[in-house]
Amino acid sequence: MRLADHNFQETGVFSLFFLPKMEDSGFYSCMIKHQGKEIKKIILLAILTVTVVPAAPIPHHSTLRLIASVNPDSAISKITWVSPDGVSMKSERKPNTGTVAKLPQVFNNDNGTYVCMVRSWGNGNNTLFPFDVDVTVDAPLISTATKAQTSFTLTCPPVQGDYVLLHWMPPDPRKQGNFKLVYQYDRWRGSFLMSEQSKRVQLAGPPYNAEAGSFSFLLAPGLKEGGVYSCDVLLNDNAFSQRTQLSVLKVKTTQHASKMELVCLYSERSQVQSVNWKYQNKSRQLKMSSNSPGSISTTLPMPITSETAGNYTCTLQLKNGQIVWATQAVRLAYEEHVRVTPSQLPSLSALLLLVPLVAAAVCVLLWRQKHISDRGIEQSLSVQSREVENIYENPEDVRQAPPEGPVYMDLKPRGEDDVYKELERYEQCQS
Repeated sequence: MRLADHNFQETGVFSLFFLPKMEDSGFYSCMIKHQGKEIKKIILLAILTVTVVPAAPIPHHSTLRLIASVNPDSAISKITWVSPDGVSMKSERKPNTGTVAKLPQVFNNDNGTYVCMVRSWGNGNNTLFPFDVDVTVDAPLISTATKAQTSFTLTCPPVQGDYVLLHWMPPDPRKQGNFKLVYQYDRWRGSFLMSEQSKRVQLAGPPYNAEAGSFSFLLAPGLKEGGVYSCDVLLNDNAFSQRTQLSVLKVKTTQHASKMELVCLYSERSQVQSVNWKYQNKSRQLKMSSNSPGSISTTLPMPITSETAGNYTCTLQLKNGQIVWATQAVRLAYEEHVRVTPSQLPSLSALLLLVPLVAAAVCVLLWRQKHISDRGIEQSLSVQSREVENIYENPEDVRQAPPEGPVYMDLKPRGEDDVYKELERYEQCQS
């Protein structure tokens, strides 16, 4: 203890300064003699003790207990607790403990300064004394991003637990603390509790094993499934938490009569550092614009030409330096790559010249066949001897035959050994 003013003899200030402990509570008497008179003042020193349970930093999803007690208890009339946003908290007075306020299932947004308001008796009036208590909630946070509709692993605390819960806070804009229960699993009972948001969430397989208490989740998030995920694992009476702040990136095209718009959409904007479009030819600079938060676009004139076709990539960078990207392929207009040139197809006149030539060749073959029959050589295929009559004996005769009109050949089975005989249609060709 010491006097607060070292120059008390000249100033007349005799205030006492010390750092009291709990046992220092009680009555203090100050007496001053002045001009033969004694001036005496008695002061009751009440000691306020504040306890925060569990010890800071507060584990995520645990129950925060704020306990305040005053010694001597008769010195105060009431103790209340006020939250960081100025709202009075429910408090209960417990014998031999003090005034207790509880906050179950704390999240990171429960961080802040809580105020203990003490009303004391003094001079017939209630005097209010505020005391600040800083509370820090500890929840490890993973900041990351992924492309829409791609498989993503949400990690949970690396403990072998009994029970797992997955909560989700939708992406911006949102109200702090508005977490929704998405999934929970009790490995001892083998029971599940799922919600509407659970359709795209499942427990992860190897190297994780939910039946053995090793938990993580797989999801393929859409743009609106970004946000904050909290995986909470319970082991006996302890709770462990892992939060993941997830941004989702998606690209799409919108085509108009005069232009094509490439749009890059992203969610959970609070952790995004930058977003931009780039063309495969890096020397070409793109003009970008944003019509709304979480959207950036660039436009291409229509029709698409070889100068504008190619790959366009939207790149997103988080504040922690992580980078993800999505690529949109822009193809040439239809007439650019399905062009037909005259050299690729035979002309109509060339086709017309081929018709009489084919007809002439058929007539000569029929005439040659008839000539062979007249010479007593049977047109057949002998399976036993494997001999084949060559109807193309003299190709020179075919080349010198005059063009004739078109004909056709009919063949019918002779009934033996599947050998076909030519119908007598030669006269038609001759005429």
